[in-house]
Amino acid sequence: MEQADAACAAGGAEGVRAAYGAFAAVVASLGDEESWLPSGCTGWAVRDLVFHCLADAQRGLVALHTPAAGPADRDAVSYWADWRPDTAGAANGRRYARVCAGMFLVFDQLRALYLETAAAVVTAAGRADPRALAGTQGHVLTCGDLLTTLTVEATVHHLDLVASLPSSAPPAEAGLAAVRATLDGLLGRPVPLEWSDRHYALAATGRLPLTAAEKERLGADAGRLPLFG
Repeated sequence: MEQADAACAAGGAEGVRAAYGAFAAVVASLGDEESWLPSGCTGWAVRDLVFHCLADAQRGLVALHTPAAGPADRDAVSYWADWRPDTAGAANGRRYARVCAGMFLVFDQLRALYLETAAAVVTAAGRADPRALAGTQGHVLTCGDLLTTLTVEATVHHLDLVASLPSSAPPAEAGLAAVRATLDGLLGRPVPLEWSDRHYALAATGRLPLTAAEKERLGADAGRLPLFG
């Protein structure tokens, strides 16, 4: 519970506002040609990633308006236990995003839809009671925990978004703090390495391979990474 509380404190409505705002600012600056650059997600161009994040924003918007009966069966940390890389579901999700993103004739259409949906999520987050219960993906969370998961999702994917856009702004610090708190919660302890928030986010989600020295410092926990995909 303490680990989930730490993650939630780093996220919540302000975390969503910061993470979504930073991600949206990069999306708003992109042109059609840039949308075809590779992202940090295997098999996805930038536009595929933006579509995936649009779908997640839509899910968050629906969840914030879908009251649920308790008790909560997931929190801001345990929510991620269901999201592992290299599963059939992950592969299907990659194909779905690529096909759907390809239906937009020009990136302007996808960009506009993402920006207006993200803005709606930020507004709904600011009005949500963090103690209220919401249903999403077959689980029940408090709205506060839900908002933290949205913050973490947007922040990790912000790193993916700018993988081929080195001049673009990095994720919001508040979002990176929420990612660190969530990863520490999944690991069960603060990571015993002097990693920056960015490096921790990339390494612990399988986006950056561990060095031999890092594996030695992590010990048995090295085999548990990535903590989510």
